[in-house]
Amino acid sequence: MPEDGPWDVIIVGGGPAGSTTARYAAEGGLSVLVVDGRNPIGSPLQCGELVPTNEEMSRLCPDVPEIDDLFRTPEHAISRITDKMKIVTPSGKSLEYEFGGMVLDRVAHDEALVELASSAGVEYLLDSWVENVDGSTVLLRGGKRLEGRVIVGAGGHNDPIRKLHWEEESLNIPVKFVLMEASSSESVELHFGSVAPGGYAWVFPKEGQTNIGLGIQRKMAGSRSLNQYAEDFISRFEGEVSFRGAGSLPMSGTIKSFVKDNYLLVGDAAGMVLPSNGAGITIAMIGGRIAGQVIVEHLREGLPLVDYEIRWEEQMGEVMRNSKRAFRIGSLVFKLPDWILNVGFNRFTKGIIWRAVTCRKMFWLV
Repeated sequence: MPEDGPWDVIIVGGGPAGSTTARYAAEGGLSVLVVDGRNPIGSPLQCGELVPTNEEMSRLCPDVPEIDDLFRTPEHAISRITDKMKIVTPSGKSLEYEFGGMVLDRVAHDEALVELASSAGVEYLLDSWVENVDGSTVLLRGGKRLEGRVIVGAGGHNDPIRKLHWEEESLNIPVKFVLMEASSSESVELHFGSVAPGGYAWVFPKEGQTNIGLGIQRKMAGSRSLNQYAEDFISRFEGEVSFRGAGSLPMSGTIKSFVKDNYLLVGDAAGMVLPSNGAGITIAMIGGRIAGQVIVEHLREGLPLVDYEIRWEEQMGEVMRNSKRAFRIGSLVFKLPDWILNVGFNRFTKGIIWRAVTCRKMFWLV
C-alpha cells in the first residue's frame, strides 16, 4: 500500500481523466497518488465505447496539440475500427457519413491508461472510497488520511470533491446499454426521435459483439422509464446479451470554473462531455493532460492553477460552445413528432446535421 504522503498530487478517480492527469503530472516529476473505489479500474463497463481515431480527432479538435502523444490506444484495446457513421431517422432511413471511429474494449483501454501512468511513477490506491476532502487532507472511508498539495476530482458526475466544494448543477442523462453476442452492422449508428427522447440510441459494432444502448432526457420521456425505452430498442436486435450496463452522462457541457483553491476538476466531474454527441473519453483525456501539465508548472514554477481553464479554452473552448449550441437546438427539434424528423432529416439538411454532431458551427457564419 502506498505511503500516506504528503503527495504532490492526489487524484480521486482513475478513469481516463484521472489516469491521464496522473500520467502527465508524474512525467513532470511530481509524486502522484490515484484513489479509486474500483478494483480493477475500468470495471464495470459504463459506456458505448466509441472514440474517434487519432486522425479524426485532429479534424474534430484542430486546436489540440500532439494528438498521437495523448492517445496511445494499444491494439488489444481496440475491438473494431469503422469508417462510416449512420444517422438513422425514426422511419429507419439513414444519412451516411465518413467517420473514422474506434469501438474500444473499454475495460482494456482504461487498464492500459493505468499501466501508462504507473510506468511514469504514479501510485494507485484501489478499493478506497473518499469520505471528505478538507484543505489538503483527503479522508477515506475507514479513517485513513492522505495529504496532498493539489487535489484533483476525476470521479465522474458523482465526484466527491465537486459535491463538497462546487454548487453548480449539470444536466445528467441516464444511459442503459447491453453487449450483444452478434455483430449487426459495419457502421456505427445513431438513432434519433421518440426512440430516445432528448437523446439518442446507438449501435456500435465490435468484434463478434455489438454495444447497443440509449440515453434520454427524463423530462422529455413522459410516463415511460429509461428501462422501457432501452428494452424496446434493444429488442429490435437478435443475439444473446452477455452484459448489461448503465451510467449517466453530464450533458450540459463544462461547468463555469474547474479550479477552487488547491482543487481541480477534470473529465465528467467538470462536465467535459460534448453535449451534441456524448463524447467523453477523449475529451476527458484532453482535459487531463492540460490539468497534469499545469499542476507541474504550478508546483515547480508558481504558475496559477487557473491557467488550466485558460488552456482548456484555447484548445477546446470553441468546440464546446458549438456542441452546447447544437444540443440546445437539438433538444427543441427532438420534441417534434417523428414524422417531422423523417421529413427534416434529408439530403438538403445532411451537412447541417453532421456539423451539429461533430461540434462545428451549424450554419457556417453563425
